[in-house]
Amino acid sequence: MSRKPIFTAVTAAVALSLSVVSAQTAAQDANGQEEVIVRGQYLYSDTINALKSPTPILDVPQSLSIVTADDIIKQGFTGVGDIINYTPGVNNSQGEGHRDSVVFRGIRSTADFFIDGNRDDVQYYRSLYNLEQVEILRGPNALLFGRGGTGGILNRVTKKGALGETFVGYQAGVDSFGGYNLQFDGNLAINDDVAFRLNAYYEELENHRDFYDGERVGINPTLKMSLGDETVLDLSYEYIDNQRFIDRGIPTGADGKPVDDFDKIVFGDPKLNNTELEAHLVRAILQHDFSDSLKGNVSAFYGDYDKLYENFYASGYDEVNTPDQVTLDGYVDTTQRENLILAANLVGQFATGSIEHTVVTGIEYIDTSSDQDRFNAFWDTTEDDNEIFNIERPLNLRNGVGVNAFGEVTTNNYTVDINDDTRVDLETQSLFIQDEIALSERFDLVLGARYDSFDIDVFNVVADERRSRKDEEVSPRAGVIYKPAENISLYASYSETFLPRSGEQYANINGDADDLAPDEFENREVGLKWDFANGIRLTAAYFQNEQTRSDRDNDTGESFEIRGLEVDGFEVQLEGQIGDNFSFRGGYSYLDGDTGDGKEPRELPQNMASIWGNYQLSSRMGLGLGATYQDESLIKDGSDAYLPSYTRVDAAAYYDLSDKMRVQLNVENLFDEDYYPNSHSTHQVTVGAPLNARISLIGRF
Repeated sequence: MSRKPIFTAVTAAVALSLSVVSAQTAAQDANGQEEVIVRGQYLYSDTINALKSPTPILDVPQSLSIVTADDIIKQGFTGVGDIINYTPGVNNSQGEGHRDSVVFRGIRSTADFFIDGNRDDVQYYRSLYNLEQVEILRGPNALLFGRGGTGGILNRVTKKGALGETFVGYQAGVDSFGGYNLQFDGNLAINDDVAFRLNAYYEELENHRDFYDGERVGINPTLKMSLGDETVLDLSYEYIDNQRFIDRGIPTGADGKPVDDFDKIVFGDPKLNNTELEAHLVRAILQHDFSDSLKGNVSAFYGDYDKLYENFYASGYDEVNTPDQVTLDGYVDTTQRENLILAANLVGQFATGSIEHTVVTGIEYIDTSSDQDRFNAFWDTTEDDNEIFNIERPLNLRNGVGVNAFGEVTTNNYTVDINDDTRVDLETQSLFIQDEIALSERFDLVLGARYDSFDIDVFNVVADERRSRKDEEVSPRAGVIYKPAENISLYASYSETFLPRSGEQYANINGDADDLAPDEFENREVGLKWDFANGIRLTAAYFQNEQTRSDRDNDTGESFEIRGLEVDGFEVQLEGQIGDNFSFRGGYSYLDGDTGDGKEPRELPQNMASIWGNYQLSSRMGLGLGATYQDESLIKDGSDAYLPSYTRVDAAAYYDLSDKMRVQLNVENLFDEDYYPNSHSTHQVTVGAPLNARISLIGRF
């Protein structure tokens, strides 16, 4: 794998930035003074949250992206996957058709999701109806977020009550597939010190694939209370009820590409490809200003999740010898999980001589109980979990009963072959400290470390065996920031994180896993951030991520360390406003990597790029146009199966019926491109949606 010198990346970033037209929207206030308007200047809308201290993006020594509620509305995003499509350095994985699954710089994750900085690790599709913004941080992030975050994390910032305001917002839309959604956002100022806010959401799901349907419900009441001039309490409860059809996609052929002739066929059961989730999420955060230089918060999060998914999918296909037959496999899986998270943080600012410090310190306690089981498919004809069917539309299978490729009636039974049944209890105790040191007007230094105690107990019901393991890890972070001007920063950073051998979903520690140390991940990154004078922001970064894992020698039984996945790359983001009428956001990433045994990694497009622009034609009408490009990538490490490259163009049009009501049209895949955006395995490739549109009515009063 080629390695590019760090100074080359920095030189390229500086050269690119010098070629960019400067921008930052400037306005004149009533006194004629210049007012600089900056969007997304700080991570997190609250004073103390995701990064624990209110840090400007310019001073964060790592690559990140922020997507605001306004961006979500204008681009017509309905899920996390839509945001990922327009974010450099990350791409979507299929997630077996029942969950968000993001590939952060080449590392697939289904658990590195957070709500207001709290871990939200159950596998499901997340709605966007109640969000102020979405933050995507790249690189290991253990210091602030703990275990995991091996390639990055995605944090959703929810809407809170607004003191002193009363308003009602709404949104209603229908798409060309027949799906529709209704959304409500209302805030009531009960008095000067108390505000109640309610966000609610309903969506009926439809798309281009046979049998696909589903619905999503979300209800999120919140209460904000000012308990004096220095103290604020936010309370939140969220109810989630999701159901949808699971589509695992189509097989690949002898040439390694998805078989185009199958793009209208669903390789599943119309009734038994299904996922359901019911969740109750309770959040509370108490923030207090002890003084102008010392602030703190205490937060509590409780999540109760109940999930089921069942599905059949193509597990085998031989285009050369049996081109008209496919092998189906399947399983049913349930998860019941409860997460309790308690945290407290202090942010203090002080000086030692001429050196200024912002010290963030905190503790966190997590108590997780998670029960999960899986039953494999079991066909009475094969007495196995695999059965062969003729390829036709639809497949001869319904409610687990069908006719196989040999003309025999076959019936599945999901109660015969148990794959696993585990009962997990997990306790995590953490302590971290970070010092943001202003050495001078031009140099800042960030130093910190986190201690995690990860104690897991797993009862394997099938084997009637109980195993436990305790890991204690220290994860450091260091960064240096040089600011040659107030609006420019050059940075270099190093960070680490770890992932216990029980995995993202900590389902088991069978075999040698209870004896092996966690996987370790290191990130080295250098970058440039430049806020131009009239609204344009440029960020660029070069990085190297490296995984180290322990293994066991089969002969001696001794443990040793080996190198795992290694990825390096380059990212550029450019966003801002040119003039009064045009705004844009674009990004590009280059990724190169190899696995521990020298193979090309799966799901690692070498080049990815996206651009979105909005142009205001008049005081009432605006247009949006964007495109997203993804290079070809392998479906499995070192395999011949791959996803072809594609470019998808999207568009939007807005018309303000009044100052408080807008009608909006969003068009996806404007040129009706045939494409395959992601996959889970060799014969499970997602078929991208054809040309489709959604029209929405959006208002506020």
